[in-house]
Order: sequence, then structure tokens, then C-alpha cells
Amino acid sequence: MRKLLNKDLSRRTFLGVAGGAAAVAGLGLAGCGGDSAPAGSGAAGGETGGGTITAGSAYAATNFNPATTSSALSLGTNWHVVEGLYGIDYHDYTTFPELATGDPTQIDETTYEVTLREGAAFSDGNPVTPEDVIESYNRANAEGNIYIPMLAPIASIEKKDDTTLTIKTTIPNFSLLKERLAIVRVVPASSDADAMTAMPIGSGPWKYDEISESVVEMSPNENYNGEHPAKDSKLHYDILVDATARVTAQQEGTTLAMEMVTADAVDQLESAGCKVDVVDGFATRFMMFDIAKAPWDNVKVRQAVMYALNYDQMISNAFAGMAVAPTSYLPESFANYHEASTVYTYDPDKAKSLLEEAGVDPASLGEIELCVTDNEQVVAMATQVEQDLAAIGFTVKINEQTSQATYAYIDAGANTYDLLLAPGDPSCFGADPDLLMNWWYGDSVWMQTRCPWKGSAEWQQLQQLMQTALGQSGDEQQETWNQCFDLLAEQCVLYPVLQAQTATASWSDNPNGEGVSLDGFSGIGTTGMSFIDVATVQA
Repeated sequence: MRKLLNKDLSRRTFLGVAGGAAAVAGLGLAGCGGDSAPAGSGAAGGETGGGTITAGSAYAATNFNPATTSSALSLGTNWHVVEGLYGIDYHDYTTFPELATGDPTQIDETTYEVTLREGAAFSDGNPVTPEDVIESYNRANAEGNIYIPMLAPIASIEKKDDTTLTIKTTIPNFSLLKERLAIVRVVPASSDADAMTAMPIGSGPWKYDEISESVVEMSPNENYNGEHPAKDSKLHYDILVDATARVTAQQEGTTLAMEMVTADAVDQLESAGCKVDVVDGFATRFMMFDIAKAPWDNVKVRQAVMYALNYDQMISNAFAGMAVAPTSYLPESFANYHEASTVYTYDPDKAKSLLEEAGVDPASLGEIELCVTDNEQVVAMATQVEQDLAAIGFTVKINEQTSQATYAYIDAGANTYDLLLAPGDPSCFGADPDLLMNWWYGDSVWMQTRCPWKGSAEWQQLQQLMQTALGQSGDEQQETWNQCFDLLAEQCVLYPVLQAQTATASWSDNPNGEGVSLDGFSGIGTTGMSFIDVATVQA
């Protein structure tokens, strides 16, 4: 698998030559899913394009508003409909121009200019204006929005003229500007919240025709004039939350691609003729401690818990091998990966030794509460965690609830819980290390009340390091991030237990029963499916 992100991102590379960057971005995006055949001729001599791309979604959604949604389904479908100034290629997390004509032009240390694509228009026919970009940014950055921490390095976006935007940053020479601008998806300034929630209008290659509880239907945006036009007449998602229904539809060829292939279905789908992409990603199953109370305020006790866990057995029993034990906060496949100074392996003797050093007798604590969300893999992991902690003297009570109920229970306060085991994956918004760390370790509810680590000397040290890294680039930036990864591993207040792999199936190497396959498609390591530059091929 390609290393994710550009590890050697320099200021010079970031500023780049606009025309060359746009051309390279276009070539890179097409290359993510394989070689693209010329329009009209498929890879195996069939007819390319003009058909219907059908996809099986593992998620449902009710909010498609690009300014507020965090839904896996709506984020993934919005990639095709609603452009930003820049987009993210989720195969390797590189950026490419969408509404922008090229890379930002740096005016001074904190000022940049971005030119809009000439003739860019929304699917309703109205031109994209600087006012649309500004209003979309303001909505995404509105009080209470989940995007605020991610957009913090952007101080303002203002209109310079009818085709140019002036962007001010809070960080001098901010090397991740394109990645953060990609979070802001642009809709008409006149759009109201209800309309955006139900069915947003965008300037991307596709437009929404229908969104319901069972389907999402798209057709080509006839006003799109960018580098990645739709090649088919329809892009159709079936909402198939039930894994069995999703696998059945894919095996029968009703869908040409499906996300979230369960481990037990990989061989089944491959035997049917599907290609299954198993991709390493950030998808984390993490352990969080309530460090507001003893003994979890003691780093040695937290480390003891992490050393007590049988990672290999959890990977085998809960994931059928489709996960890895972390050696850092980032997966090894990410270009910014650094092996942490503390790597947790299954070592019950070391766990017991750490408890002795901390002066903690687990038997004296009585019953400790392990909160668990109802994610199937997490529930299976919890049984293993209970057994592993019992082996070093803890008595564990598992409290399984829905994700919403779990966090409502924790947020109610009173320090009733001890540990939380849950899934999380902010890489659907991007994968630069600062974004991924800020999701949990920033100044938010996680560190304010759930953990809560905010205010400690170590948390303040982390914030200083992260702030320093934002103004750096290249090896200097990487070294600062490495210090962050070491600190997070050592303190382990909220830390990965496993990093799951994501499996996506497609009729790509072979056609389905109707002789249709996909050209240019491959799975990604986060939630969602990307059909940019993908086309059907009719044998």
C-alpha cells in the first residue's frame, strides 16, 4: 500500500506552480484506482461509461448539510456533489484543486490568495462566487460546530475581487492550508439549513436527485467544468446497514461496490469473483480512562492496563485478523508514522509490576466499570479486556449501551465510569497529524470532561508541541510530531487498542452477472467510497 500523506511536505512544494500542480493532481487522482481507459472503450474492450454505478452503503444518514454533518454516508456522498477549494484523495490523503485553480499563492507569512475556477457553477446553474465560499466557511466555523478545532488555523476568508479570495492564517507559513480548506465544502450562500440538511446543491461532477431512508441517487451535474467529470448516467447508493443484506447484494451483482466487508465474507465475495481491497487505516478502537479519579490518575496504572491486553487474541477473535496492534498513535501505513517510544505488547508480568510500583492493589478497588458502545467488534473486544484485566487482579463490570447512550452517560458526570472502549475515526475529515490529534486531545469535551486531561502539565506540553508543529514543515515538523506521538503513548489517557483495516468489495477485476464492471475503483482506509474518475464498463 502507498504511504499516506506527504511526509516531506515543504513550503516550496506547498506553494508550487499552479498549473503543474493542477495537472499532477488530476493524474494522481485517476491513478488511485488503476489506469483509466479512454472514454467509450473499456479496459477489456467494452463500452466505458453511460451506465449506472451501484453501491452498497453500510451507513444511514439524516443530515447531509456539508457545514455540520459528521455522518459516514453523507460525508462520502458529498465528496461527489459538493466541492471545496481543494479536495482530498482518500486513497492517499493528498490534496488536489477543486474550485481552486491551483495552489494558494503566498503573499506574506499569514496571507494567501486563491483563484476560483473560471466558469465554475452549481448544479442549479448559478455561478460559484467568492461570497459562496465565505458563507460556507462561516457556517462551518459557526459556534458549536464540530469543525471549529480543525479550522482554527484559518483566521479569515475574504473577497479580494470577483474571482479571488484572500485567506488569513493564525499560523505563519502554515503548511497544511490546503488540507484544512478541503474541510469547507461550498454551497450557494443563499442555501438555507433545512435545504442543505435534506439535499445540498454543489458544483461537483454529480448532483443529488433523491435522498431517502433507503437510497441516495445522483446524476451528472451538467454545469460541471472541472477536471473530473462524471462518466456514467447515474450513481446509486442502496442503504444496506445490515451486513448480510449488503454482502448478498454484492455477491449477486446488484451492487458493483460495497463498503465494510465483514471478515467472514471476504473469501465468499472473492470466490464469487469480486475484488476485495483490505486497506490499513486510522480506524481506531480506543481505551479512555477517567483520570479525574484514582487510580487512573496514575500513569503507571494506565500503562498496566495497556500491557495487560492480549492484542493478538483480540485481532483474531474480534476481527478475524483484519486489524493491527498499534505501535504509535498513527498506523504504520501513514507517511507521518513514527514508532512511539512506548509500544504496548501483551505482557501481564510487566502490568503487575507497574501496579506494584504504583502501590495499587486491584482487588482493593472493588468492581470497576468498563463502558462499551454497541459496535460489534468492540463488544467482542470487551469480553477479552474483562478476562485480561481479571488476570492481573481487576474485577470488571461491562456496561454496554448504544454510542449515543454511552456518551450521554459519561457526559452526565459524577465520575461513575472507569474505562471506555469505543471506536473512532476522524480520518474521514483528513489525515494530517494535527487534525487527528486535535480530534481527541484538543480543547474539547473529550479532554475537558470525559477524560479529563486538560490542565495537566502533560496536556499543556502537548498543546505547545502541536502549536509549534503547525508553523513548521518537512523534517523539522515531523520531529515535533514525533515528540507528540511519544507523549501520547507514554501517558495513554486515550489511546488505540487496535487499528482496524477497512475492506471494500467491487466488481472490478471481473464483471458481474450482467457483464458490468467498474474501471478505476479501489477501496479506501476510512468510511465511505470514492467514485471520482470511476466508470462502468459494459462487456
